[in-house]
Order: sequence, then structure tokens, then C-alpha cells
Amino acid sequence: MTETFELAMLPGTDPATNPYKPPLPPLGVHSEVVDGMLFERNVPVKMRDGITIYVDLFRPEGAAGERDLPVLLAWSPYGKHGKANNLWPPAGIEDGWISRHTAFEAPDPVYWTKAGYAVCYPDPRGSWLSEGELRHNGQGEGEDVYDLIEWLGRQDWSNGKVGMTGVSYLACIQYLVGPMKPPHLAALNPWEGFSDWYREFCYHGGMRETCFVERAARNLNWSTTRTENTAENARLHPLHDAYWRSKEVDLSAIDLPVFVVASWSDHGLHTRGTLEAYKAISSEQKWLLVHGQKKWRHYYTPENVVLQRQFFDHFLKGQPDTMAGWPKVRIQVRTQGSEGQWRDESEYPLARTDYRPLYLSAADGALVDNLPAAVSRMEYDSNDPAAAATFVHTFAAATELTGHFKLRLWVQSDDADDMDLFIALDKLDASGARVPFTFYALYDDGPLALGWLRASHRALDDARSTPWQPVHRHDAEDPLPRGEPVPLEIEIWPTSVRFDAGESLQLSVKGSDFFTEDRYNLAFARHEDLRNHGTHKLLSGGQYDSHLLVPNIAIGEGTPA
Repeated sequence: MTETFELAMLPGTDPATNPYKPPLPPLGVHSEVVDGMLFERNVPVKMRDGITIYVDLFRPEGAAGERDLPVLLAWSPYGKHGKANNLWPPAGIEDGWISRHTAFEAPDPVYWTKAGYAVCYPDPRGSWLSEGELRHNGQGEGEDVYDLIEWLGRQDWSNGKVGMTGVSYLACIQYLVGPMKPPHLAALNPWEGFSDWYREFCYHGGMRETCFVERAARNLNWSTTRTENTAENARLHPLHDAYWRSKEVDLSAIDLPVFVVASWSDHGLHTRGTLEAYKAISSEQKWLLVHGQKKWRHYYTPENVVLQRQFFDHFLKGQPDTMAGWPKVRIQVRTQGSEGQWRDESEYPLARTDYRPLYLSAADGALVDNLPAAVSRMEYDSNDPAAAATFVHTFAAATELTGHFKLRLWVQSDDADDMDLFIALDKLDASGARVPFTFYALYDDGPLALGWLRASHRALDDARSTPWQPVHRHDAEDPLPRGEPVPLEIEIWPTSVRFDAGESLQLSVKGSDFFTEDRYNLAFARHEDLRNHGTHKLLSGGQYDSHLLVPNIAIGEGTPA
């Protein structure tokens, strides 16, 4: 039985009026040789239902661009004409890393055409001047990507092998088309992209994201027709229903070669979903790199572009030795900011992980090794942004924590039948000062890790949950019984960190977002549609086994990179 729902749509905003992009070139095919490339603009490509989309193509100039070219596809709704040789200064991209022909979050065509590739930038259906109406992921967009891949693979100048690369939307779309197995698709390189629209993009722990999703819906509304109103659809679908299922992907069906790049530093957007994608992809030829840096800087860092080229040279050009010595997994164990040692591993999550509980002691605000015998309580005003419950554990010896965290928390509300809980982990130095970490693409003062849960969404998906990673159903609400303690299982997104002896891990719980100062106007994840009222009470000790489960990794194991 096919599930149905009515999709909220927005009338398109005139693409020519976008104040943030260069002037929009008119329709009509235009060809020129520029910076060593043959650039073909607004090439029409017909989809299976007759709709025409327009793509820009870049090939090496001269005879080198006429035959045997592998193709890199960067599928993006942000406007193929919106190109620049840098991003915002806080992104950390250095002069000379990309050319003026580089689209947002996409591969630089100057670099790749010099390396013997063709590059394709499309304007998807319903975006900018392409025909049709824009849908944000889902089966229809996947079919369009499939059709464009097959068109690219059949061109006279193509060698029949197409790869995909890019950041964020350009990564997420790869999860969608990979399971469809277009014959000419040869390799994927998703560089940080969420894979669960409900749990990672529009709702966190059942709480609607009220900032980035609104911005994203507006940013994708440049169209001559209509575009999906993702922000409104999120409001209309607060529970996981047919709308969200229409955007689900079968990651296990991806059996192509895949080079997945994730980060510990994109909590609230891409961290969880990229790692979940890697775990679920069935391909025996899959590699994972996990860093703790700014995502755009990391994608364009020259040494990482070399990794992209080694991967595609192997699978799109058939060069046998370009990936010699690649580890299956490489992770960065963070110490502060974007710093940390690199290490090679054979799998993720690490098989040798020793999950250890640190029990909350509300009596003294500590995280301790053993369950306190006596019951104690800690409380805070749920509507005071400055109020939080904090618990600290100081390590007596050097300690590494890498992977999944879980908070089991007994809560009680005498004033309301629901509560919204925000969780943060921080590292404290030996003096007790907070150690900042790279966060969300532009920031240098973020937390170590974040978690969220609306208490009425506490029901678990037993088939998907593990002792260290609770997965919530989000398909119904179960009000809290007032005045009664209730246990919650709260997922904290994965991270990796090393502590020296005398340094500490701090757990904080509050009723609103921890990180709110958007000084660069990036529109990172925030939550303002909350249900908190009155005092939140946290219980520990005795029959209340509140604890933080941490992924301990024995120091000295693994291979330094």
C-alpha cells in the first residue's frame, strides 16, 4: 500500500533577483575556452518524463577533452553559476586552493580538468531555470540524478565512468542515487552529509530545528515554478510518518566503491548521518576518514584533494596503485580546537571499544565509577537559558574516548507532562577551564559533543537500538506522568577526544540550546519551539541508575597515521 501525504510547496522566487549570487546567465548554450577548460553552459538534458534540466560542463581544452574522460558529477541546488575562489574568511580556505570557477561545496573544475576529468554542475529540476518543480531528495530527485549519470556516461567524450563528490547536499544526494545502481556510476565520495532527514536535519530528539531548516527552505526557493517548502513540511509532520519515510534511503543497497569523509565537529547536522551511512553501506570497497576540523576547509585542503584524486584515479581511470597503503579507517583523536593525532584503524566503530558507565552523583555534581548508594537530586529552571545541571569526572590517567556516547537519565517534572532536554559534553583542562573545539564549519569555540531528547519521544526502536546507541521511534508521543521519576535513554552524537591525567569530562543538561551566538550568521541548528515549564529534576543513586556510557579506548592501541 502506497503511503500518501500532501506536500507543501512554495511559489518560486525569481532567480534573477538573488542578491547573493553573480548575475544569472540567460538560457541558451554558450561555449568558451577559459583557464585551460572548454566550458559549456546551459547544456539541456532531458529527464525520463520529458522535463529538461540545464547543466554546465567543463572539459580539458583541445584534443585532451574529446575522448576517454571520466566524469565528476556535483549535484547541487545552489546555482551552478554561483562560483567563487573562496568562501567566508572564518571557513579557513586559503588563497590559491580553489579557482574562481568553483561552485559552493563542489570540486574545482580547473584542478580536475587538468587532471584529465570532465566536471558537471547541474541545476536540478525546478531550481533556477531548469524546468519542473523542485523536490528536496526523495525518489523523484534520485531518478533525475540517475538519468543525468546515464546521459554523462554515454557522451562521445566520456569513458563511461561517473563519480560523485561534494559536501553536504552534494553528499546526501549520493546516498539517494547509489542504491538505484545506474550502470555508469562507478564511485561515490560523500564528504559530510546527513542521511536521516528527521533525526539529523529537521528534528533533534523529537524537537523541531527552527533556524537552519528555515534558511535552507528559502535558499532553495530560486525557481521559475515551485519548490518544496521543507520548513513548512517539517512543521506539518512533527512525528516520523509517511513524509519522512519518503526521504529514507536504503544505504545497505550501496555496493559501489565509496570514500566516506565524516567529522566529529558537525553536531546538529552531518556528524551522525555520515557515520551512520558508512556503517550501513554494504560495499566491501569502502573507506572512512573522520576529522575534527572545519568542513569546507577540510574538503579543499590540497592534501585532501589529492586523496579524492587517488580514489577517483583508481576507480574511474583504472590506475591500480593510487590507493596503495590506504587504511580502511583513519580517525583524528582530538585534543583541542581542530588539533589531534591521526590514527589508522580497521573498522568503525572500533571493535575494541570498552563501554564504561560513569554514574551521575547529584549530591556533589560528579561523574563516578560506581553507582552511589544514596538517592540524590539536582534541579534547574527549565526556562532559564543560564541554568544547567553539570557533572564532572576528572581522569587520573590519560584516557581516550572515541565513538558513541549514551546518557541514561532519570527525570521528573511536577509542573508539566513533557520536557525538552539538551545535553552537552565538554573537556576541561587541569585548571577546570573549558577547552573549545571546532564546531559547525566556521566556529572555534564549540562543545565536544551534543545530544537532545523530548521526553514524550522516549520510546525506543528496539530493532535499531544498541546498548550504546539508542534510536527513538518518534512515531507517537507519551506524556510524562507528573511527579513520577521516568528513565530516558538519550543518544549523544559520536566524537573522539583524548584527556591527559588531571583533565576532566563535563556533562551538562539544560532546557535550551548550549551554543547560540551566531556571530557569522551561519544559521546553525537551534530549537525555539519548546515545551518546557517549571523545574526539571534529575535523580541519581540507589534505584536511579543515571549514568553516562562512554566509549573508552585503551591508550597505545591502534596505528598512528
